[in-house]
Amino acid sequence: MSTFNMSGFRLVNRLIYTAILGVIICVTLLMAGFASAKGLHLSYPPREHQTTSDRIFFIGTAPTNAEVTINGKVIQRSPQGHFAPSLPLELGDNIFSLRYQAQEITVKVKRLPLLPSPPRELGFVSQSLKPDQNLQVQENEQVCFEAIATPQQKVHVVIGGKSIALAPLNTPLLPPNSAVLTGTNLPMLTLDIAGRYRGCTSFATTGNLGHAKYVITNGKQSVTANSPYTIQVLDNSTIKVAVVKTDNAITRTGPSSDFARLTPLPRGVQAQITGKSGAWWRLSYGAWIADSDVEIKTANFLPKSMVRGMQVVSPKNKADGWSEVQIPLEVALPFSIAQEQDRLRVTVHQATAQTDTIKQAEFQDQAIASVTWEQSQPQSVTYTIQTKRPQQWGYKALYRGTTLVIAVRHPPQSLQSVSVVIDAGHGGPDDLGAVSPTSYREKDATLAIARLVEKELTKRGAKVIMTRTADVDLDLAPRVAIINRTEPTLALSLHYNALPDNGDAEKVAGIGTFWYHPQSRDLGVFLHKYLVTKLKRPDYGIYWGNLALARPTVAPCLLLELGFMINPTEFDWIVNPAAQQQLASAIADGVFAWLKASLS
Repeated sequence: MSTFNMSGFRLVNRLIYTAILGVIICVTLLMAGFASAKGLHLSYPPREHQTTSDRIFFIGTAPTNAEVTINGKVIQRSPQGHFAPSLPLELGDNIFSLRYQAQEITVKVKRLPLLPSPPRELGFVSQSLKPDQNLQVQENEQVCFEAIATPQQKVHVVIGGKSIALAPLNTPLLPPNSAVLTGTNLPMLTLDIAGRYRGCTSFATTGNLGHAKYVITNGKQSVTANSPYTIQVLDNSTIKVAVVKTDNAITRTGPSSDFARLTPLPRGVQAQITGKSGAWWRLSYGAWIADSDVEIKTANFLPKSMVRGMQVVSPKNKADGWSEVQIPLEVALPFSIAQEQDRLRVTVHQATAQTDTIKQAEFQDQAIASVTWEQSQPQSVTYTIQTKRPQQWGYKALYRGTTLVIAVRHPPQSLQSVSVVIDAGHGGPDDLGAVSPTSYREKDATLAIARLVEKELTKRGAKVIMTRTADVDLDLAPRVAIINRTEPTLALSLHYNALPDNGDAEKVAGIGTFWYHPQSRDLGVFLHKYLVTKLKRPDYGIYWGNLALARPTVAPCLLLELGFMINPTEFDWIVNPAAQQQLASAIADGVFAWLKASLS
């Protein structure tokens, strides 16, 4: 194709892109104002709603030529007619009537207690009995029993030939993780928590102890409840080993997906089993792994290894971009990685060091300054990989056969070699994201801003990879896979925010930034401050966040919450075309300002 034709082709492309962008902006504005033009509109909550919150906000809009009331009281609205008041809830059913001129919307919100109420008559709340799944434990390992029952009674559990007294439990409740987003994450001291009981013991006899029987007594009257779950004390003469059968199997601090994540384990890793709770196995170093991720086998010996000579291998071609620490083992063992600002600490479990020599590559290597080791525990060796720069650019952990490879990424060669993954959050008919007062959806707002950011980054010389360019369903795993496959310089997942029911949708606004790995923290702090200052936006805060799009290790990754869809006035800023363009330019400028500072 000739130069003239190529230039014409690019011009046509720009015109098409501009036209498409104009359509997106027009649709955005139409959707933003459509509901209010029709009359009273309520986006949230649904007409019948249940919550454990002590309050609820009402997100909606109406034309500004008349007042909107809730239960007879006039509510505050934005200049465009949007509203988001929070109203208190009593336990049980709460009825709210929203009125605008002749229109009325009735909403029933049922507030549920955080814990089941104890029975007034002697007895137990059946679903409160714990353990609430089958257990396998070690000899003399402590097992705790809990129940919610009639207050101020005598409660005990009978199992394995023992009678275990349960005492009243008066400790405060911890709110869910989401409470930190509304500043309500402190222990709940004033909550009525009467009727909780707990008691613990251990068992020295191996075998299946059967089902626990819970007994509550008041004088001569007693009521029993039998647990459907069993407790088994393991025989340590039999060695059970879990072999990981999936890629990057998730490990956790406890036996359910509610517990915090630990370092994932590659396929083929072997670890001794020390217990089971429901469908989760406990591994010898304390991590828990789902039954679906492992095969269980009986072994004649424990999976262990010595560690002897090891080496740092630098790429022959600098463009390859990764240096490797190679740790030869006899068997693929579980490991944990803790990243600090200028180092990685890799702990190999069930290993003993016999290392006399480590071949270093610090003179010519671009990423790794040195590697040292220590026998941090009798069965664990910890390797400290010191990086050459305080800013790390990514790492990978994998096995080649039984050699553990920790790959450390080199910094970008120049600003001209930068690539960025842009993820437009949510998408498709089932993943709508947050909802605005007009029912305009987050999935559409994120796609609009992602396209603008793509254009601005490209203008500055970056290669941009989009996870989606249309309104399509895209689960979290494929988005993460795009980051891992393309190995960009950095990745940004773009979102707009909402709050739990007990948040203040009228007052809470601003930009929030979430990072997970320490290699992403400096980028997060810099870009957050840059956007808040440059755009003069409210500061919602910087968070460490266990979020899928912040977890990839191959590059610094952030999840940006660029404003609150549910805030009546900030929503107008979100859909304003001029503000969108300013935001996209500021994101691109901030990214390149950080890259320039980090590479200098």
